[in-house]
Amino acid sequence: MLQIFYPTEYVDSTYVIDFDSLRQKGKKGVIFDIDNTLVPHGAPADDRAIALFRHLHELGMETMLLSNNKEPRVKSFAQQVDSGYIYKAGKPGKDGYLKAMEQMRTTIESTVFVGDQLFTDVFGANRLDMHTILVKPIHPKEEIQIVLKRYLEKIVLYFYQKDCEEGRR
Repeated sequence: MLQIFYPTEYVDSTYVIDFDSLRQKGKKGVIFDIDNTLVPHGAPADDRAIALFRHLHELGMETMLLSNNKEPRVKSFAQQVDSGYIYKAGKPGKDGYLKAMEQMRTTIESTVFVGDQLFTDVFGANRLDMHTILVKPIHPKEEIQIVLKRYLEKIVLYFYQKDCEEGRR
């Protein structure tokens, strides 16, 4: 029942993901959430984020930012990392993910989604059967509605990790 919220992978940080390996396995595009996935909430792109996007582009991978935030926030970050973007994406609805893949000219099979929230980021991509990577939030300071969702996420992650340990995942 909870499996629809389970990520394909769960890692400590966006910056430990082996994108070279994903590229070798046929992944051609990466869709990212921004806040608490790439930088703390509201922060501009830092050197680490800029270097990551540069590396992805050198690998020949397309990138897209998919955010429920407003355009000024998303556009500014996108310009800093030289990426396409979709703002007010309506996650976990499918349309934003589909539009991102259309703009990147990728397919569900050749696209990875990276985000920090189960009920928006991962759930939306899972609804399309996309490869999902959940990362731990960068910074604990979050808006109240996200803080409340984190309590529910802990329950789902408990069962996810239990299923992983028992070989069911």
